[in-house]
Amino acid sequence: MSSITLKNYINGEWASSNTTDYLDVINPATVEILAQVPLSEVGEVDEAVQMAQAAFTSWRRVPAGDRIQYLFKLKALLETNLDDLAQTITMECGKTLAESKGELRRAIENVEVACGIPMMMQGYNSENIARGIDEFMIRQPLGVVGIICPFNFPAMIPFWFMPYAIACGNTVILKPSEKVPLTLQKVVQLIEQTGLPAGVVNLVNGAKTVVDALLDHPTIRAISFVGSTPVAQYVYSRAAATGKRAQCQGGAKNPVIVLPDADIATTTRIMADSAFGCAGQRCLAASVAITVGDAQQTFTEAIAEVAHTRTVGYGLDDGIQMGAVITSDSKTRIERLIQQGIDQGATALVDGRQPKIVGYEQGYFVRPTILQNVNPDGNIAKTEIFGPVLSLIHLETIDQAIALINQGQYGNMACLFTSSGAAARQFRSEAEAGNIGINIGVAAPMAQFPFSGWKDSFFGDLHGQGHHAVEFFTQTKVVIERWHHWTRQF
Repeated sequence: MSSITLKNYINGEWASSNTTDYLDVINPATVEILAQVPLSEVGEVDEAVQMAQAAFTSWRRVPAGDRIQYLFKLKALLETNLDDLAQTITMECGKTLAESKGELRRAIENVEVACGIPMMMQGYNSENIARGIDEFMIRQPLGVVGIICPFNFPAMIPFWFMPYAIACGNTVILKPSEKVPLTLQKVVQLIEQTGLPAGVVNLVNGAKTVVDALLDHPTIRAISFVGSTPVAQYVYSRAAATGKRAQCQGGAKNPVIVLPDADIATTTRIMADSAFGCAGQRCLAASVAITVGDAQQTFTEAIAEVAHTRTVGYGLDDGIQMGAVITSDSKTRIERLIQQGIDQGATALVDGRQPKIVGYEQGYFVRPTILQNVNPDGNIAKTEIFGPVLSLIHLETIDQAIALINQGQYGNMACLFTSSGAAARQFRSEAEAGNIGINIGVAAPMAQFPFSGWKDSFFGDLHGQGHHAVEFFTQTKVVIERWHHWTRQF
């Protein structure tokens, strides 16, 4: 893939940015420069917003049943171009091709669910709330909305929001991560092929300047964001300061409890995929395994063997089970945190630092790492490493394990492996997290369910996907009306 200079997409036209500042888009496995992405200026954000607002005037009046016809076309185009999109994700993001294809399947699922908008955004009514008076509630679109996307799922996460937003009658400004902008370029090219009216979906590349311009712009009514907790807090507070709705997904430190009655072989396989899939760069990666009782020895031995033998390399190569992390800085930060855990008393049962990947020696690779005997009160047990690192903690009872989970700062996901229905029922009732897994390693909700998050893992009220997305991208209007029977003329 030769290096290209990326453009913005505003009002149905691809246009070069006015900026002179560009960043290299780098393949994290090969360190090849794939593209130059512009760091667009505030004026370009304003232009996109103005065009989106102009498009909203007519788009909101298009019947919902007609709006979703463009989504049906988009679904077909995503299916047809799935292999090409998956290769692009792997090249700019570093994950394996299978992981990229799985990400796209989740994106497509959201398009499918959003095609149900004619039913999902229905209101309700009551006749004769008083004599001769009827009352009903309808849902109407907000206007222009901004979607700020992360690097780790360049295709899936925009689709938590975008299809619902436009199906509900809004217009959209997309801001891809400057680290992985190629995937959304291709997605928007497919959207263009659907014939969607100009200005309904716009794309502005950039970094913090573009984010701040979206947050501050008085015409933008809502912001959707996924990223780290400090940035999520920043986005949420700045959006709220200008009266916007905001849904901001933050970081995580996802714990998993392994009970003695768990099937160790199955648990180990699922846990390895959770902890090391996407090189640990996902907000639902298992990052702390809490063994209870006799599970300590059997699970520890099994997960260490799987971590040690996992095949790491370029995600487009055959047989690769784990790819690179996103940047050189990420690699350095992950390896520094591993050392910090060791300095605080943990043992590197499997140490994945400074690996030599044949043919890709300059790539940003960290092999799966397992830290044993991690101090539950130490920094590593609480810090989101966002890399292929699993910390092991041992406790004697499930009550102690649940208590430890509930002390945590984050609440994105918590999982339990067991064959006990009673333990599962206790866990799903008491664990303080928005996404719960029972014998599941990645409790990622299907598109018809909200992607929940609690505590410092989420800021807002309504999450992405499903009915939550419909409620977020619409505002309710209540109408109370009286018609006097004596005014009829026929």
